[in-house]
Amino acid sequence: MRHIKTIDDITKDGKVEFGDGYDFVENTEEADAILMRSTDLHGYEPPSSIRAIARCGAGVNNIPTDEYAKRGVVVFNSPGANSNAVKELVIAMLILSSRGVVQSMKWVRAHADDPNILVDAEKAKKAFVGRELKGKRIGVVGLGNVGSKVANACVDLGMQVYGYDPFISVEHAWALSRDVQRVGTLEDLCRGCDYLTVHVPSKADTIGMIDADVLGLLNPGAVLINYARETIVDEDAVDAALQGGRLSWFATDFATPKTVAMPNTFITTHSGAGTGEAEANCADMAISELKDYLENGNIANSVNYPACSMGKARAASRVACLHANVPNMIGQITAILAKDNANVQRMVNESAGENAYTMFDTDEHLEDSTIDALKAIPAVYRVRVIK
Repeated sequence: MRHIKTIDDITKDGKVEFGDGYDFVENTEEADAILMRSTDLHGYEPPSSIRAIARCGAGVNNIPTDEYAKRGVVVFNSPGANSNAVKELVIAMLILSSRGVVQSMKWVRAHADDPNILVDAEKAKKAFVGRELKGKRIGVVGLGNVGSKVANACVDLGMQVYGYDPFISVEHAWALSRDVQRVGTLEDLCRGCDYLTVHVPSKADTIGMIDADVLGLLNPGAVLINYARETIVDEDAVDAALQGGRLSWFATDFATPKTVAMPNTFITTHSGAGTGEAEANCADMAISELKDYLENGNIANSVNYPACSMGKARAASRVACLHANVPNMIGQITAILAKDNANVQRMVNESAGENAYTMFDTDEHLEDSTIDALKAIPAVYRVRVIK
């Protein structure tokens, strides 16, 4: 039996199912893995029993991933599981920022006591004349899980869609409509755009990337949409662009002290992924990742260890070593196995940055002394006997 500790409300209906061979525990010291959503784990030291943590969602800024890697704790996330929900809200923001929908609804509510409201509303509608999306140019920064869906949806709306992503994956490139025109630089993307929407993670090279220079390339009266991370945009530059008319509207999912004071903004409560379907999708993906790791040692969608898979564990024994990405690690592992006459059926080794992962199947169960010798190798963080 494998034991799971859940943190946070994982799904709206409270249902979390792992299936046979799993149970839920209250005490983290008794758990093999943690399933969580948004609790901040910085400063939290997981007990030695914890082998993995799965985040139901894409962002992991609430988890000290590097620190946990050195404890041999694999951190998973759920990229793309909530992408449709975010896409739909981005499309809603495109429409709201173009048609005066919110403003006209406010007018109606403000004149609710007017006995001639039907006639007066007809007269007032001229103040809320907007523009159609069809034929307008939109730039999409980032063509990953969300950005590719947004770009394709904008094509369906009849927009001229341009995309920028120097690191686009083969998977997302195949999913992208052929009508999305890819450009090589952010400047070329933004030049002459009526709309700009950003869908990139917050990293050293993306923080503040939407700055005054970028905004200056947009058409006057353009709309900026940020449903990625608050740090992607230079808020001072956005404020100045709104004040000066370069931007007509700014839609964002991040209510910072600066954005709430800006004019012409639509600000939601970090609700991009706020649907029951998205929560369920994220939970399903996170659960699947945890189960495959706990049962077979396979890693998919980890943010601190490389992807690695050898399928189902069918040999007499499967062993996984989580270690630093240093020279001669494979040589040290195989030397110990050879010394104990272990017959290795298969072995894989993958690395990602400072961390690496080695997994192998053997024809027989290894002696405890062999496992102890593997654990004693310098820079080995954890050794797991999976089967």
